[in-house]
Amino acid sequence: MSDFDAYAEMWADPLVTRHISGKPRTREESWLRFLRNAGLWSLLGYGFWAVEEKASGRFIGEAGFHDMKRDMQPSIEGVPEAGWAFAPLAHGRGLATEVVSRLLAWGDEAFGRGRIVCIIAPENTASLGVALKCGFDEILRTHYHDAPTVLLERRPG
Repeated sequence: MSDFDAYAEMWADPLVTRHISGKPRTREESWLRFLRNAGLWSLLGYGFWAVEEKASGRFIGEAGFHDMKRDMQPSIEGVPEAGWAFAPLAHGRGLATEVVSRLLAWGDEAFGRGRIVCIIAPENTASLGVALKCGFDEILRTHYHDAPTVLLERRPG
């Protein structure tokens, strides 16, 4: 609960949402997402973690796995989907690659080194770079909510 104000502030920032939803979230929308993240753990046994800056202990982002039952083709339902988002103060510091690498190591243990996917807007070159550095490969370009989307997959060797 102590992270919620910083969480809502992050999701209200247009720099954070420009490639994710295209619009900043209201406090109410952030609250619903915050609750959703907590519910993932009890229903699926996995979810998102808060990312805190080591030096200050302040909330700087989130990363984790979900299964959103997305209405998209091809279907990724039932496959752990990795996701991450960071406050602007964390951008450009290499933190996303570090966090996603650790997230995937956890996922390899939790999911038995199975298939993991992520979807990223094609113009989000920073996140695409993180995904590629962390072992994801582009599978195809598709659409989600009428927007171009890149589907990436990681299959541990």
